[in-house]
Amino acid sequence: MIKEKIRLGQKLIGTHINFCDPSVGRIAGLAGYDFIWIDMEHNYISFESLLALILAIKTTGTDVIVRAPQDDLTATKKIIEMGVDGIIFPMVRTAEEADRLLSYTLYPPYGRRGFGPMNAVGYGAFDTLKYVSENHDTMCRFIQIEHVDAVNNLDDIMKNPFIDGYIIGANDLSGSVNDLCNVFGEKTTSLIKTAISKLKQNGKYVGLSTGDLSEETFKHWHDMGVDMLSAGADFDFLTAGMKKNRETLQKIMK
Repeated sequence: MIKEKIRLGQKLIGTHINFCDPSVGRIAGLAGYDFIWIDMEHNYISFESLLALILAIKTTGTDVIVRAPQDDLTATKKIIEMGVDGIIFPMVRTAEEADRLLSYTLYPPYGRRGFGPMNAVGYGAFDTLKYVSENHDTMCRFIQIEHVDAVNNLDDIMKNPFIDGYIIGANDLSGSVNDLCNVFGEKTTSLIKTAISKLKQNGKYVGLSTGDLSEETFKHWHDMGVDMLSAGADFDFLTAGMKKNRETLQKIMK
């Protein structure tokens, strides 16, 4: 599981799912990534579709992490009750916000999560008390560093002991300094270097999400100290494959 790999400091690779069809999730899971990242922040995936995707990916033995809609208690509850291996909270800017969001995922005495596990305990087929007593230590919890405020507040944010990883969102981070999408620009690069330096000095695990698919970009982030890299998405691969196929057909069928 990715939780144990993070504890050991191992590198992790993954990709993103934005489509609803569980077949897409199964295909992604069979590709051999460490994890599949399902995004619920920016697209139209319903909770019903999310459960179908989770079940499909789980058949492949690949871990599933889900990015929740921003600051949404109801969505957070439903996501973690589906039995995910990790949850990602986007656009966290302060320690108070991080503490509150993490508390939604932790049963008392660690947090204030309400009781109601469903698929997470096989609808009663698994040991519910064991799940309740161990989930704080088995599920991964990530926050995204996507704003200059988060970088400035990292010293306080890092005090939360239940954050397993800090995922840099370079595009939104660039937007927070009025340089949107210039992720390799001087201002954004400086912020990312500052964040990674602070995190590494405190023994924290660093992730990054990118839509880029180039080896050069992957090496750039790796060399900056990223431990966990999630790259590309289902629509990227479909678009690229369709385009390449069309170009080949046109070349032959002149």
